Formats: sequence, C-alpha cells, structure tokens
Amino acid sequence: MEESKDRPDLAAPKDQAVPAYSWYALSVLVLVYVLNFVDRQILSILANDIKADLGVDDAYLGFLYGTAFAIFYALFGIPLGKLADSWKRVKLMTLGLALWSAMTAFSGLARGTTTLTVARIGVGVGEATASPSAYSLISDWFPARLRATALAIYSSGLYIGGGISLLIGGMIVDRWNASYPDGGPMGLAGWQAAFIAVGLPGLLLAIWVATLREPQRGAIDGLPTPTHPAPFKEFFAELTTVIPPFTIHGAAKRGPAALAVNLAIFAGVIGVARLLTVLLDSGAGMIYAPITDQWLLLGIGYYAIFCWATALRHRDLPTFRLTWGSPAFLCTILGYGTVSFMAYASGYWTAPYAERTFEIDKGSLGLWIGGPAAVAGFLGVTIGGRAADWLFERNPAGRLYVLLFGLVAPLPVAYWLFTTSNLETFLVLAFVAQLLTSSALGASAAASQALVLPRMRGVATATFFLATTLIGLALGPYLAGYVSARNGDDLSVGVLSTLWIAPIGFVLIVAAIRLVPTASETLLDRVRAAGEKI
Repeated sequence: MEESKDRPDLAAPKDQAVPAYSWYALSVLVLVYVLNFVDRQILSILANDIKADLGVDDAYLGFLYGTAFAIFYALFGIPLGKLADSWKRVKLMTLGLALWSAMTAFSGLARGTTTLTVARIGVGVGEATASPSAYSLISDWFPARLRATALAIYSSGLYIGGGISLLIGGMIVDRWNASYPDGGPMGLAGWQAAFIAVGLPGLLLAIWVATLREPQRGAIDGLPTPTHPAPFKEFFAELTTVIPPFTIHGAAKRGPAALAVNLAIFAGVIGVARLLTVLLDSGAGMIYAPITDQWLLLGIGYYAIFCWATALRHRDLPTFRLTWGSPAFLCTILGYGTVSFMAYASGYWTAPYAERTFEIDKGSLGLWIGGPAAVAGFLGVTIGGRAADWLFERNPAGRLYVLLFGLVAPLPVAYWLFTTSNLETFLVLAFVAQLLTSSALGASAAASQALVLPRMRGVATATFFLATTLIGLALGPYLAGYVSARNGDDLSVGVLSTLWIAPIGFVLIVAAIRLVPTASETLLDRVRAAGEKI
C-alpha cells in the first residue's frame, strides 16, 4: 500500500474498469495518427519523382523528410505540449489536424524547393499538436495497468499510416501519370496530386475529433488537476523560451550571466553549423540558402532546446527535475532516440531503394511494401506494448527490456535487407524489420510517462519527441541520404551507415534499466523536494 501512495502510476485499483467510451475515443485518435503518418510518410513513395522534377539529390530528400519537418515539429511541440497540459486537449488536436492537413495539400502546389520546404515546415507545426494531446488524453482515459497497451495501440497509427501511405501514394501517382502523361489540371504532376489527395480528408476528420469529450486531468491516477486559469498566457510564455530571437529576451530577464551564456551558446552553435555546411558541402544538395541548410536549422533547434530547458528550470523546477534533471528519464528517451535514428532512415529510404534496385512500379511497390508494413507495424507495436505491460507488472523496469529488444533485434535484419539482390527476400525482410523495430515505441512512451506527474505529461511527451525528432528524424534520414549522395546515389551504403549508433543506444537503455526503478519509487519525494505541493 505504501508503494502505491508514492507512485502515481500504481495509485489506481488493479481491477479498475475501463469505460467503453475510452476505447471509442482511442480508436478516433488512432485514425488521427494514421492520417498523421500518411501525410508525413507519403514523401517516401514520392521521393524519386520529386528528385527528377525538381533536380535535387538524396541529401535534399533526406533533409525534406527529416530536418525541415523535425526541427519545427520539435520546437513547436514544446509550447504546444505546455498548452496540452493546461488547455483543452481535444480542441488543440482539432486545430492542429486542420493545419497539417491544409499544409499537406499545399505541398501539392509547390513548384520549387522553397515552397515545398515551407509546406513541410507547416506540416511539422501542425503535427506537433497531436501526440502531446493524445498521450495526455490516453493517460487520463486508461489506468496504469493498460497504459502501455493503449499507447501502443495509438502508436500503431504510425505504422498503419506509414504503410498505407505507400499504397495510396503509389496508386495515385501511377494512375495520374497514366491519365495525364504531360501534366494534369493546373499542370500538376502525379506526386503533387498525391499530396492534395491525402491532405484534404484531414479537414473532415478534424470535425469528428472536435466531438470527443475531454476527460478530467489526473483523476484516474487519484491526482485530479484543476483547469489552468490562463492557459494561453502559459503557452506564449513557453513560446518565448524556445523560439529565437525571443529566447535572448528571456535569458536577459534572468540576469546578465544568463544572457552571456545564452549568447555564447548561440554564437557557438551557429558557428559550428556554418562550418559543417561549408566543410561537408551540405546545404541540402543545393546552393546555400538558410531555409534549406541542414546544419543551420539543426543548430538553431539545439540552441532553442537549450534555451527552453534553462527557462524550464527557472520557471518550473519540479517539471525540470522529473525530465531534464532525471537521468532515468533522459536515458529512456535518448535510448529510444537511437532506435528512431535507424528506424526513420530505414523506413523512409526502403521504398526509394526498392524502386531503384528492383525497378518495380509505384503501384506494386505500395502493395508489396506498404500493405505488409502497415500490418507488421500494427502487430509489432501492439505486441510490444502488451509485453511491456506484462513485464512492468513484474519489474518496474520491465518496459525497458522491450525497448532494448527493439534496438538490437532489427540490426542483422536491416543489414540483410539493404544488401540482398533478391526481391522476394527483400519483401520478407522489410516486413520483419518493421515488426521488430515497432515493438519499442509503446514501451518507451509508457516508461517516460510513468516518470512524471499528470500535469507534466504534455511537456514530458514533447521532451520524449525531442529525442525521436532531433536525434532520429532530423539526423537519420538526412545522413543516410548524404552518404548516398556522396557515394553515387548508393542508398545501401547510406542506410547501413546509420547502424553505428546502436552501441550508444545499448549503453543508454541498460543505464535506464538500472535507474528507472529507483526513479519510480522516489518520484513524489523528488518532486516535493523541488517545491511541488502534493
């Protein structure tokens, strides 16, 4: 009994019933996440056509899929995560869904790299509302004993959406180009029509999402949290801590020493970023331009995260102590970040690699890779989430063993996948790789959520996704594309070059396994010591 009092994740009764409405609402959120990843992942099946039409290289394609999206997804995810912790999460998700759907459709009107990059940034900002809201809602709809399962089911939308995006995208492009070989209405190419076709339905889905009921925050864990009296004041305050140049003003308010450190970090990051751009000739495969510069945008992202973490420590010490100040939390999210580094690189480049290597049409590509990938991802994340809950009931660090499995098990499969010359073998391995990699997401998400209080879940989710985006999405696909472009467009060499990160991930996850039990047991003591009144 005493342990339950000290651990919010165990406060609810073991046999607590889950209302049917919770499962209904979860199914709607899964649809949202499916569309989220249809809009995000469709770029994979369109990559080779965009490359031919716009005259870009693999480095730019990796930049467009990864960095251009990831930086703004990560940065806006922080204030939007704060808003998810203080405002109506259903309303926030509705607005975000409408925005990213509109920007996906706008991608179809792009005639050059600048417009396409701006549209991709807009998709990132809109999608930044989804998971902080969804993770927080799910944690208030489901008790701790089923939370990893529920989060895994939600996360299955990632793999279902990513898989069917190849199927839908391939079908649209093939049929459009067959019907309009010289360009269709408004001169649109097949890849442009595909963006428009998958973007517009999201506007209708947003209306459905708006009908969901908002649960009481924290009630299911015995820690009901009152509504924040000024949520948008908190949101804009958070925005100024993470978006340059407002970050400089925020540092100045904390004193001359904080301002000096802030400016030194900014100058150092920008200097290193510009140096990398020149030395590696990596302006996303184009003439240098700030909006398409990989290292400049990434540098600004890392600087902004530093600013936000510093401001969070000053403004909300309890949340800082349970996230940035917690080695257990950091090892968990960074460990999953290394998994996503390899998974995003492999997942994005699998379809373009198969199209180039085996010379099959997009429709067949979508059918034989996209469909099985959706099934494999759903099975992997669901089985992984259920296994994580089963292990968690027996060991406080049980979920992390699933995360470790998701890091190690796919490695030999990935190597074989990108070296085989047999199409049938390739298709089977693509299925297995997706199945194994997807097992880690629900486990790591639930593990990170269990290390914070209910009022902190939106910020914890945003922080969790910083690792998946600024390590995984912003670096994995780009570096694979960069290595490919520097090796004669050899995507095999490019993707396999990302496997070097696995030993780092192994060390991080093993450290998390050792640290999480103690962090869970002392959660309330640590947060009280930081000033939380609970």
